[in-house]
Amino acid sequence: MASILPFIRKSGTVFDDRVTQLMGEAFDNACTQLHDRGQPAIVYEVIAKRIVDAAEAGERDLVRLRNAGLGSLALDDNDQQAS
Repeated sequence: MASILPFIRKSGTVFDDRVTQLMGEAFDNACTQLHDRGQPAIVYEVIAKRIVDAAEAGERDLVRLRNAGLGSLALDDNDQQAS
């Protein structure tokens, strides 16, 4: 599975350890929701960028960060809860 760390570095924003860990958890949770480990790299990049953008805007809730990443893929809460 991909890591969000390269995408955080690419953003140029510095987050404290707690927020970085939270973003990593949100990213991992979002990727798990995809049910397919063979996703193209661009899918992971889009999820990561959305999570980083939400964190830059001040979001610190794990579920909302995850949903920000998945929102770009047009998955709704029913799809996310089906796993």
